[in-house]
Amino acid sequence: MSKPRPLGERAKDVMRLRHVSPRTEKSYLHWMRRFHEFNGRRDPAKVGQAEVTAFLNDLAVSKKVAASTQNQALCALIFLYRHVLQLDF
Repeated sequence: MSKPRPLGERAKDVMRLRHVSPRTEKSYLHWMRRFHEFNGRRDPAKVGQAEVTAFLNDLAVSKKVAASTQNQALCALIFLYRHVLQLDF
């Protein structure tokens, strides 16, 4: 039995099938990695809305990122859950 492909590779495949621009792909992968690291490298399919909210709050409060940056991170996570993991967000 073959080993499952890494999440980043699956995300790239989905983005390319959906004709996402290369810059958006790079940005979304960045936010997906940061979210994964923020949650102690736990499987994103096993973390939920509370962890997403905590991540976005950390960006706003601790990292002091702009609202547009928070929105970009949120869009990347929505894409991850809806299109890559195929889970309700």
